[in-house]
This record gives sequence, structure tokens and C-alpha cells, in this order.
Amino acid sequence: MFDPFPALRPLLHRLDPETAHELTLRALESGLVPAQPRDDDPILATRLFGREATNPIGLAAGFDKDGRVYEKMHAQGFGFVEIGGITPRAQRGNPRPRVFRLPEDGAVINRMGFPNGGADALAARLAKKGSGWIPLGINLAANADSADPADDFVQLAERFAAYADFLTLDVSCPNTANGQVFLDPVCLAEMLDRLDAVAWPARRPKYAAKLAPDIDDALLERLVGVLLAHRIDALIVSNTTRARDGVHDPRAAAEAGGLSGRPLFARSTAMLARVREIAGEGVTLIGVGGVASGADAYAKIRAGASAVQLYTGLVYGGTALITRIKRELGQLLRRDGFGSVEEARAGGTSASRPVLS
Repeated sequence: MFDPFPALRPLLHRLDPETAHELTLRALESGLVPAQPRDDDPILATRLFGREATNPIGLAAGFDKDGRVYEKMHAQGFGFVEIGGITPRAQRGNPRPRVFRLPEDGAVINRMGFPNGGADALAARLAKKGSGWIPLGINLAANADSADPADDFVQLAERFAAYADFLTLDVSCPNTANGQVFLDPVCLAEMLDRLDAVAWPARRPKYAAKLAPDIDDALLERLVGVLLAHRIDALIVSNTTRARDGVHDPRAAAEAGGLSGRPLFARSTAMLARVREIAGEGVTLIGVGGVASGADAYAKIRAGASAVQLYTGLVYGGTALITRIKRELGQLLRRDGFGSVEEARAGGTSASRPVLS
């Protein structure tokens, strides 16, 4: 099928990254972005958070901060979508410029600081649009000026539990004042205690926690232990990194913020495998960081992920990248004799680990 992105990319990349992103969102809202094929290979079928997904490729948080196009991303081929990060009150984020493309490295540096329209605006949009097309996650974050970041998470969980298949506790953003408060295991445990104390009218929501790639192994073990003790449902590995390994442009490397894309792939995948070792088989892992091919997705699945997410890859490959990743992933699964994503994740037998239900 015709893909206009290769022709449009040079024009988009002449624009400031945020301006280009806004144009992309408007094109999606207007139906101007051609749909991708939806006849997913049955070998890619995946179960996440009690829902059936036709494939394990998800849209990472940050692309659709305010829930403007989440329903459109189903037509672009994603198996699940995460929107946000959302904070209780609207906030402007950090001063511009705050996003920088690194085309030589297939990477982006951002210090956005969670700009978003706030919980009221997102709730109104979700109530109007509805959900249910594919599994939907909502990324939750504390306001940068909040005096009680834990209460921000409680407020947001209570507000959005009815709309989402999973709620992501983004406790590892490097770009805002309260973004990494909960990388202190004591603070994390206290926040999770407060979430556990909520009297849910129906069943408790499914929670994921997003981990940072820049913590040492001892702290990683402590954080995972706290999360497992509070019955976390999934771990997302990983957020962006402050490291600049693999960055070739020294001027870009000097920009503050989190690095995403190809240079993060090896670090985030190694961390994913380590989290699987620490956590064992009782929690679902979602791999994110540098996914731009079927081989990348497959490597994360073999490292322990039940599904993967991407965002930066779209900056350089457009939405046709999703179709290519799915095709390549199906070929790799069959090449190695696996009958499903779960078999590959488990090393050959889907019976070795329960799925989220």
C-alpha cells in the first residue's frame, strides 16, 4: 500500500519537533493518515490485562498525552495503546525548546516535563469517545509543583480506573521535579499503601509501574521487591535515560533530558532481562526502548517481555513501521519454531507462566 511518510518526513523534520508532532496529531484526528492493514498474523495474538490483543505491539505513553487520537491508533496497527502522562491539574511543562531529534542515531532527547491538559479535560474526552477497541492504558504522573505527589497518584487512579485496562504509575520520569520521588523505596511503598487503601466500588484496577534505566542493581532489586509486595500487575522497562552512550553528536548529547530510541535499546533490554530474573514469573513485563524492527521486538520478548511499546521509532519510520515490525516478528517466531509470542517469551512453553486475566 502507498505510504506517504517517506515523502513527508523531510518536510516534517524541517519543523520544530513539537510543531511536527502537533501536525501529526491533527492529521490523525482528521483521518488524513492512511490506515495500516489490520489482518494481523494469528501467531501474534496476545493476552494483556484480561483483554485479547491481536498483536503485542503497543504505543508508548507520550505520543498521545491528552487522549486525542487513541482510537485512531487501532487503525494504524497497534495491539494496545497507552495515553498520557496525565497529571491532576493541567501544566505547561518545561520551557521550549525541549525536544531534539538525533537522526544519525535514530534517537530523541526530550525534557518535556509532562505538559498536558489535566485530568478534567482527559476524563471528558474519554467519556465522549469511549474505549474498548483495543487494550487501553493511562499513564499517571504527579504535578511538578505538587506538595503531595502520592495523593496525585491516588486522585488519578480513582478518576481513571473505570476508563482503562491498566494504569501506569510513572515513577521514573527524569524531566520534572516530582518525576523520580518514588525511586526511593520507602516513598514508593508509602504511595502504594495509599493506593491499596482505596475502597474500590468494583474490582481493583490493574497497575503497571514504569522503571528507570539509570538505577543500580541494588536499588532495582529493592524497587521490584516493593512493587511485587503490593501486587503490581506489570512492569514497563524502561523509561528514557540520562546517559548518552551511543550518541554521536556532542551538541545534542549536551542537551538535558531523557534519551530514547536506538541508543537505549541495549541498556533497556539488558535491564528487562534482569527484571525478569528478579521478579520471576509472577508479573507481566512490557519492553520499551529503541524498538524499530521486528528483531528489536523479538529480542525484548526473548528477554522476558509479553509485549513491547514504541514511540521514537515512529518519528523516523512513520506508522508503516508498525506493519513491518509485525510482519518481521511473525517470521522470526516461525523461524525459531514458536507457535505464539508467549511461547517465545517463556522459552518454548506457554504453560510455564500465567497470563494476566
